[in-house]
Amino acid sequence: MSQPTPDSDPQIVDARRREMAIEHLLFGTLRFLAQRHPELLDDLDASVDHLWDKGPDAERDDEAVRHVARRFIGSLRAER
Repeated sequence: MSQPTPDSDPQIVDARRREMAIEHLLFGTLRFLAQRHPELLDDLDASVDHLWDKGPDAERDDEAVRHVARRFIGSLRAER
């Protein structure tokens, strides 16, 4: 029998699935809104500098969080 890996922890697996579902729903919602209100993407883009990582100090990377947000916004812009 194989040893369970940290990624196979049921709580981690469940959290990953929730994250994927939330990202899908959020991206779809933003796509829908941005098609009707293109200025939304400019407003979101302007707010990215205010994002920060709430993780523990040793893992905290504010710019990594901002990079993810900018990628989402860039993907939405590319679809227009």
